[in-house]
Amino acid sequence: MELKDGRVTIQLLPDLAPRHVERIKLLTRRGFYNGTPFHRVIEGFMAQGGDPTGRGTGGSDLPDLPAEFTPPARARFVRGVCGMARTSNPNSANSQFFIMFAPAPSLDGQYTIWGRVVAGMEAVDRIKRGSGQNGIVQDPDRLRRMVVAADA
Repeated sequence: MELKDGRVTIQLLPDLAPRHVERIKLLTRRGFYNGTPFHRVIEGFMAQGGDPTGRGTGGSDLPDLPAEFTPPARARFVRGVCGMARTSNPNSANSQFFIMFAPAPSLDGQYTIWGRVVAGMEAVDRIKRGSGQNGIVQDPDRLRRMVVAADA
């Protein structure tokens, strides 16, 4: 993942969420994420992107995915973990994802973990923050380019 402040390497975790990892790879290979904004960024919590509309309501043309929630005994939402965003419907993940700035135990077992940042977290830390309780960002930073390393 190329951000304005550098490259971010994410280790995919197909053993935890095989369908979500396949979705991320498919959309990445299509170029779907290139240029998409980090529309919701909350200090001390997470940065959310993957919505081409930038409003938090968009997704891809693919069907939503069934939940692949990870039991907390296997993985937790800690700094650098990548999860799939969803609505109140557990089976509504599509293209939006988030990267954790800090641990959030309230998400454990409630959202799908698909990866973790293994290099470049400092670039994630520099993503422009939003305001208010929802963290909506005015003139947001964008994900410049995302590739699957195995394809490079």
